[in-house]
Amino acid sequence: MKIGKFGRQNNLTVDTIRHYMDLGLLVPEKKGGHYDFDDSCQKDLDLIIEFKSMGFSLHEIKTILTFKNLGMLAGYEENAYYQSLFSHKSEKLEEEIIRLTKANEKIKEKISEFNEKPVHTKLSMGIHIDHLDLLACPNCDSPLSLEKGSINKNQIIDGELACGCQTYTVESGILISTTSNEKFPISNGDDYISEYILNTDSFYLETVQKGLQTLKRKITGLELDNKVILEPGTGIGFLLRTIYNDLPNDCVYIAVDYNIEKQRILKGLLERTGIKKNILFICSDFSTIPIKEKSIDILIDNAGTSNYSFDNVDFLIELLNGLVKKEAYLIGTYLAFKKFSMNSKVLPPYRDNFIPSKIRSKIEGLHFKLLEEDTSELMSKGGRYENYFVPGEEVFNYMVIGKR
Repeated sequence: MKIGKFGRQNNLTVDTIRHYMDLGLLVPEKKGGHYDFDDSCQKDLDLIIEFKSMGFSLHEIKTILTFKNLGMLAGYEENAYYQSLFSHKSEKLEEEIIRLTKANEKIKEKISEFNEKPVHTKLSMGIHIDHLDLLACPNCDSPLSLEKGSINKNQIIDGELACGCQTYTVESGILISTTSNEKFPISNGDDYISEYILNTDSFYLETVQKGLQTLKRKITGLELDNKVILEPGTGIGFLLRTIYNDLPNDCVYIAVDYNIEKQRILKGLLERTGIKKNILFICSDFSTIPIKEKSIDILIDNAGTSNYSFDNVDFLIELLNGLVKKEAYLIGTYLAFKKFSMNSKVLPPYRDNFIPSKIRSKIEGLHFKLLEEDTSELMSKGGRYENYFVPGEEVFNYMVIGKR
């Protein structure tokens, strides 16, 4: 019978049958352009299924079938062979049961440890009164003052900040200038992390993780005390959560994103840590962030410019340059393409922002002296949430540390 019927008869997919054929477990006769599966194939498949149910690997089953088919065992030989085979496998399974039992006991101990740990009291994070000095209207340059609102422990939780020309809303401790209509598919940060890991290429994840650890070392290696840090495009906060515990209590970290849902998720995650840091959440378009000019000591551009550049010609940190002090650090990670495919999702007008030499030139044009440059390994796959890859394209991360 043909492969399709053989698969249906045994409740197996054609891909599974072909896999067994590739391993040499099934050897059907080829007639014309088709394979013919006879009674011999069925007997071999029955043995494969039986041995799998006993815990044998496909590699072990291949050895058994090869010995069976080539050895043509006599009855007493077959009896001795299978007795030895099953006895050895039984011993191995007993050892595995003991190992798994011990592993399960350790897991239960860990569960008990976590159940016994005290639950952190959720902190309320808002806009600290002292941080109003950092805020200004991007249109009229006037400072923002509190018009009305609720204050808890010197933090503005809800209310309105106003200047001479407009009013800004503070909602659940987040300063809202403008919001995006883009919906975020996950309502819980923990769910998103699990979804992200499950739906993203493993090598891509490994590269991202290495990059985050490198950024952590570079950032925490700077003098952060009393510094104001700005990260445009904070998103779900992979970087901020990586360095959160290492931030000095007297530095201010301004987390900016245009998606209010991502800001709420990130803020909720940090509040549940029970650890208090000075984080100022701003939901705003990147070109009109309500921050005073020349107030930023360290600009962290962790893919913020790259994400912005999928739809904009402007190099983001050029738009933010007025917010950065004359003497400052830039720590940036940029998505770079080795080459662009004909079907690239990056349209030609935006491609300069994904080419390292162009990125370097623009950074140097902002008077940053490059202290370090580095590149990651090439990546060709992303996932559900990193869907800018098309066949034929390879991308890498280009890291820059600059000082002026």
